[in-house]
Amino acid sequence: MNYMLKDENAIYYECGYSCDNALYLCLGKEAYFITDSRYTLDANEHIQNAKVIIGGDLYGEAVKILKKSKVKKVIFDPKEWTVYGFEKIDQNTKVTFKPELDFSHKKRIIKSDETLKILAKSAKLGAKAFAALASEFRQNGFGKDEYTLTHIAKGILGSFGKYDLSFDPIVAINKNAAKPHALPTSTLLEKNDLLLVDAGLKYKRYCSDRTRTIQADKYFMFDTHQEFKRKKIQKAYDTVLKAHDHAIAKARSGMKAKKVDALTRNIIEKAGFGAYYIHSTGHGVGLDIHEMPYISKKSDTIIEDGMVYTIEPGIYIPNEFGIRIEDMVAMVDGKAVVL
Repeated sequence: MNYMLKDENAIYYECGYSCDNALYLCLGKEAYFITDSRYTLDANEHIQNAKVIIGGDLYGEAVKILKKSKVKKVIFDPKEWTVYGFEKIDQNTKVTFKPELDFSHKKRIIKSDETLKILAKSAKLGAKAFAALASEFRQNGFGKDEYTLTHIAKGILGSFGKYDLSFDPIVAINKNAAKPHALPTSTLLEKNDLLLVDAGLKYKRYCSDRTRTIQADKYFMFDTHQEFKRKKIQKAYDTVLKAHDHAIAKARSGMKAKKVDALTRNIIEKAGFGAYYIHSTGHGVGLDIHEMPYISKKSDTIIEDGMVYTIEPGIYIPNEFGIRIEDMVAMVDGKAVVL
């Protein structure tokens, strides 16, 4: 198979190393990692099963290799490429480039046993960080705004530089939590507020992803047992937790992804909150925080052993509150196992 890659994580998956200025070519049994001289030492040390090519013009080097190889067809994922970069190669060779969306994600959708171990470690480190974050917020979080709380979350989640983050944490209070991808505001955290935290860290480049919604009393932890003072919030929370637990208990290999989505959606709709469940049930997690499979009501992807994805139902009532509970699961022996 002949293909070319530009995305960092796609390249890393192929050869065990990537950087912010690289291009990867696989032409049959030969593979080439093309980068510039800033990365010579690291590339030569870490690249596996590919020849390192150092040059100032990545696209020019790729053209040379393609012309010399005389291959006729090469696969590429249009999502990875700028128009400029693709045209620099396309217009200077006679190769026919075949677009294939999500080419690398499709290759990575079934995780190896080793990758599952890494993802499990990433998830466990994330859970440990949530526990540390709860302790910090209980002691020093009250009276702080969402900007400050987000800054604190970044430090604790990343163990102050030891780990990269999967994404910028979401720390949302009360009505701001009704926005699934809320940005921080000047809202201050007060006792008994609703607090939603969605965050993750990377271990050996593999992401984790977790969301908890809690009532911020003086004893709170980021666990799934929560008691809220407002009955409406409690009803919504109990509904989301029921949907979350049901989907994890009933998901099976061989199901279509949209059936897994229905496991959460049906419960939320029957409770009268269907209009407030405004996103899909989950997404794959790996080197990218969002990858295949996508657990949505339109997805016909067949769930298989080795897939890793999130279960994250939610209810979002504008200008009032939002609730989401999220865990990563792996399909093992036909069932969903929480990582």
